[in-house]
Amino acid sequence: MLRFGTDGVRGRAFTELTTTYAERLGRAAASVLGGGDWLIGRDTRESGPALQQAFASGLRAGGASPRSVGVAPTPALAHLSAERRVPAAMITASHNPWHDNGIKIFAAGGTKLPDDVERAIEAALDRLDDDLDRERDVPGGVGAAPVGVVDELGCDTYVAALVARFPDAALSGLRIVLDGANGAMSVVAPQVARALGADVVVIHADPDGRNINDRCGATAPETLAARVVAEGAALGLAFDGDGDRVIAVDHRGRIVDGDRLIGLAARQLRESGELVDDTVVVTVMTNLGFRRAMADAGIRVLETAVGDRYVLEALDAGGYALGGEQSGHIIYRRLATTGDGLLAGLRLAEHVVHRGRPLAELADAVMTSYPQVLVNVTVAERHPRIADELAAEIAAAEAGLAGEGRILVRASGTEPLVRVMVEAATSELAQATADGLAQVVRDRFGVRTGDLEGILREP
Repeated sequence: MLRFGTDGVRGRAFTELTTTYAERLGRAAASVLGGGDWLIGRDTRESGPALQQAFASGLRAGGASPRSVGVAPTPALAHLSAERRVPAAMITASHNPWHDNGIKIFAAGGTKLPDDVERAIEAALDRLDDDLDRERDVPGGVGAAPVGVVDELGCDTYVAALVARFPDAALSGLRIVLDGANGAMSVVAPQVARALGADVVVIHADPDGRNINDRCGATAPETLAARVVAEGAALGLAFDGDGDRVIAVDHRGRIVDGDRLIGLAARQLRESGELVDDTVVVTVMTNLGFRRAMADAGIRVLETAVGDRYVLEALDAGGYALGGEQSGHIIYRRLATTGDGLLAGLRLAEHVVHRGRPLAELADAVMTSYPQVLVNVTVAERHPRIADELAAEIAAAEAGLAGEGRILVRASGTEPLVRVMVEAATSELAQATADGLAQVVRDRFGVRTGDLEGILREP
């Protein structure tokens, strides 16, 4: 049975994440978080309507009254949840391919659930008399009943609130290319950017249920980079399928990742006196170059486990204003309850206009990245304590970096992967070290023949 990972539950639609499971999860969530009104949104996957209906059926069985906001970005749903003080659920697998789906649950107030509440929902789910052992499912079963009341306001409230956060015509004359990832930001992002005066070019904004995140968006910004150059645009912004993360591209077509975006945001907030305690919250995946650049700027870096929910917890615990992840989850805590790719992207664009300097120049100046290599190794089963299991091998590899770099080995919270990340003084040393540790994982934990492995190299 699926369990909560770092960002809700997630799995293959109708085989792992079945409509039966979604219905039971809705009932369990209602029993823990309470009845009354709930909001439900979804991204553009073809499995979304059936899973949304199933979850709503479970909520109703648990005494709740679900309201659908239809296709909406995760930050829009979180905004409505905060505004109305009601729980919410987002049917999305975020950056995953179309055939996956997931369910993110927000507490009343639009914040992600702490671990103890997720465990309580899992316990309630276990108490239900279900039979979900690798059940194969098809749309149209439990979830066939209507969701309930359709909320006509939906994204309009979010759009109005976001536009109101900026001065009139804040982006006037700025040419921007927006990549909607064929997902939930496809309509909303261009609407807001144009309302702020930007000259907007839109790509990958024609969802068909299966093209979400397909060689586009925040996980594949290469086509955005080419289009920015072709259009002579000042910058480009790429969102993921549900819109809670953003990756930028400068006018030269160079990718500006979350580390640089957070670094720019931290300096921006510090200059305006809004960076609480001169502190920024990031995860263990953040580049060593970011840490050193912030230290040079007199900004303290607070580190958490991977996952924007852990960043949010640290922000709330310390009352801090800014945090995020290298992947593009950026949280302006005094403006939002969760990562908001559009808010972060618009703040970046406003900063470019205000400074009167190109993004390329600003991004180059904010930090120098250490070469970073990430090797994802597919495994037969999860190993949550992988770093402890490979402690000796990791220590030996770290000694080979001679103090100029770092190593992080961890289990993915959303996929059956072990992630081996290495930063080093040179790309060659980082690659060789990562490849060596990845081979140890393969040898030790018996990667199945034919499993695919993905390798991501950051500059």
